[in-house]
Amino acid sequence: GCGRRCCPGRNNECWAPGGGGSRCYCDTYCERTRDCCADQRAACRQAALDCVVGPWGPWSGCTSACGVGSQARGRHVAVPPRHGGQPCPDLKQRRGCLGDQLLCRTAK
Repeated sequence: GCGRRCCPGRNNECWAPGGGGSRCYCDTYCERTRDCCADQRAACRQAALDCVVGPWGPWSGCTSACGVGSQARGRHVAVPPRHGGQPCPDLKQRRGCLGDQLLCRTAK
């Protein structure tokens, strides 16, 4: 069986001999292609650890003091994925903003 050879993603090196001289695969992609080894779920998915992220931080200030700009915020990885667990979601976000500082109002 697969034993500890479970690999995240699509990895054709993670295989074991199957019935009739064929190969079965131990990577997490085999769940889509349906060619997993019989013990893949027990050996890989039960030991899988999904990514866990922290909360979003505050939005940064607008990059433009006057007019169109952008803001950003981020979060950190609290627990990285292991053994084929779900990958981390986006760690950064961006959004548009309008800078409207006192200096802009004075200039207008």
